[in-house]
Amino acid sequence: MWKPLFALCLACLNCTILDSLAQPYPAKPIRMVVGFAAGGATDATARMVSQKLSEQLGQPVVVENRTGAGGSIATERVATSPADGYTLLLMPASGAIDSALRAKLPYDLERDFAAVSLVVIGAYVLVVHPSVPARNVSELTALARTRPGKLNYGSAGIGSTMHLAAELYKLMAKVEVVHVPYKGGADSVVANAAGQVDMSFPTLTTAVPLINAGKLRALAVTTAKRASLAPEIPTLDESGLKGYDRNGWFGVLAPGGVPKDIVGRLNAVIAKAVNTPEMKESLARQGFEPQTGTPEEFAALIRGEIATNKKLIRLAGIKAE
Repeated sequence: MWKPLFALCLACLNCTILDSLAQPYPAKPIRMVVGFAAGGATDATARMVSQKLSEQLGQPVVVENRTGAGGSIATERVATSPADGYTLLLMPASGAIDSALRAKLPYDLERDFAAVSLVVIGAYVLVVHPSVPARNVSELTALARTRPGKLNYGSAGIGSTMHLAAELYKLMAKVEVVHVPYKGGADSVVANAAGQVDMSFPTLTTAVPLINAGKLRALAVTTAKRASLAPEIPTLDESGLKGYDRNGWFGVLAPGGVPKDIVGRLNAVIAKAVNTPEMKESLARQGFEPQTGTPEEFAALIRGEIATNKKLIRLAGIKAE
């Protein structure tokens, strides 16, 4: 009698497994891991995107903050997660800097992840304290050349996006400006507004209130084209540093090995979500513009960013802390 009962149980188990496998993706909540604390730009972007994805996928997309080690703890968390599409990473541009700067990360950004989609891009802005007698980039460069090693700039720390933006300016302008690292971007901008450092490269969103209040003077944005949030500010390229182009971005990654159909589904949903008029307006208030594309295009962007960052780090002589 036990044989028929065993066969029945086995059949039920097989049906359950097959039913689970047959369920369309997603069949349960998705986690979007963020390597930075709640309230910052990475977290805010993740929450905006996750809300729209939840609406379109019909499942909750829950933001999980895993802070520490400049985002690498969160990145490792996703790299070692099951390749089933239920754990995603919202990675900022600094992730490609870490991979270029640090030789012993517990993951390989190109090997251990599946690129899903670029989401948004944003500009940094070269600002100076009002006491600095420079009204444009040309005047700042001329001033720095007459005072080698006398001017300084603040950043969010060694290897931060602000740090590399400034070092690229130094290399292209052929000037010597002293780096003053802070614990975070907000600290460095506050120090710049207080006159503790002469210049910095904060995000445009962070800088605009201080620019409008007259506490900082904007000279140029770092992107190849002007930013929609402040179209009156010229680019560094327009200001004489031909070819200068550094931007902040956020993109979604999944663990390597996630089925291509799941990557394709996520890519399509992300593109639809961030390009709605409502989402564009919300992102614009944060200083971002939607910038989606194929998984292959995002993978190529990551490879290119790592290579560019390695070259810049080598030329600038930047060493990891």
